[in-house]
Amino acid sequence: MTRKSGVPQDAWVVIADGEKVLYLVNKGDEMDMNLVVRDKEEQDNPQAQDWAANRPGRFNDGPSVQRSAVDDTDWHQLEKERFAKDVADQLYKDVHKGRFKDLIIIASRPALSELRKEMHPEVEKTLILDVAKVLTNHPIDEIEELLSREMENS
Repeated sequence: MTRKSGVPQDAWVVIADGEKVLYLVNKGDEMDMNLVVRDKEEQDNPQAQDWAANRPGRFNDGPSVQRSAVDDTDWHQLEKERFAKDVADQLYKDVHKGRFKDLIIIASRPALSELRKEMHPEVEKTLILDVAKVLTNHPIDEIEELLSREMENS
């Protein structure tokens, strides 16, 4: 028995984790999903400890001799946030050009949170499902299976 996927034909499926994004498109239909890679991007984002070159800074607490440490900037996290903003900006450009009408996002919880924050209302209108899961390194048939289950439960 064929199970209905529920994913509209030509819907875009974005798989992201803060450093990688995979753009898929459903070349099948709502009954028989067939996700095809449209594009992929990967960001070179060194781990947080690799960004830190110096000891944490210190500052005076006032007239006393006591000094306090200053936390280093988390460049790794900032890069992930910038990456999510870049993805959101690209989705806005693509929806504005009429490249897709239906959007599904499957992303890590932090990446999904950032994407939601950065998402333009015009893109938000096309969003039919978002799922907090990390699937960037999964084969497409596993992504299709998970997506079918998620669509069934939504």
